[in-house]
Amino acid sequence: MKSFAFFEPTTLAEASRLFAEEHAQLLAGGTDLVIGMKAYTETPQSVVSLQKIPELVGITTDGDSVNIGAMTKIREVELSAEVLQHYTALAEGASEIGSIQIRNLATIGGNIAHASPAADTVAGLLVADAQVDIASADGERSVPIDELFTGPGQTVLAPGEIITRFRLPKPASGSHYIKHKIREVMDLAFIGVAAAVNLENGTITDARIGLAAVAPTPIRATEAENLLRGNEPTPALLEQAGEAAAAGCSPISDLRCSAEHRREMVNVLTKRTLENALARASGE
Repeated sequence: MKSFAFFEPTTLAEASRLFAEEHAQLLAGGTDLVIGMKAYTETPQSVVSLQKIPELVGITTDGDSVNIGAMTKIREVELSAEVLQHYTALAEGASEIGSIQIRNLATIGGNIAHASPAADTVAGLLVADAQVDIASADGERSVPIDELFTGPGQTVLAPGEIITRFRLPKPASGSHYIKHKIREVMDLAFIGVAAAVNLENGTITDARIGLAAVAPTPIRATEAENLLRGNEPTPALLEQAGEAAAAGCSPISDLRCSAEHRREMVNVLTKRTLENALARASGE
């Protein structure tokens, strides 16, 4: 790899200043950046490590909500009792990333900031209705996760802005994530689908569906969600929701599979994730 300047700030303010002034790239877990640098697809003049900023690490509870620091390792998200119990789709998405070795290095902030439409944690964060906290030298702001992405590899982050944490509000009654892939491990998702539902007295009071790898950015299947709210979860209703989710996505054909296959599998997997989320919401 090419030579570069390396900085290890200990505060967010210093990291943000260096990130903006040095035309640098941020180092979180390094599972994307280091590989890119070795392959010469990434040639930063400077690298700013976030690994010595303690407030970016950890999973904490705040009443009914959970806060996840951006530098929290994917493996910790996968195994967290709070995440597993209350945001199961996110834990399941985390468990699908690479190998255990990779998950022990990679961070949830890096997985999201990389802005891949196929990121495995993004669908779980979408259905958790997560808020993304962002810091810079000018202060802090927060954006909903579904407003963070602007295109493949692109976000609303301005120069010098750093994702600091993900705030997950009161969880749904049940959630589930399915990754469509070829191999059992270490594959990029052909499609990622997550669903979260609240179920009260046999009626769906709220529903959220997150789709990955079927549009230029991760998306919510809002038309399908609207069909579900206020109704009993009959097989016919879930069929309609799957069809609506498929109609609302815009997949592409690539080396992995065709757009037609992706759209059809969105239909199938939306129904399946809803069935599993509903089962969990019912205590099954």
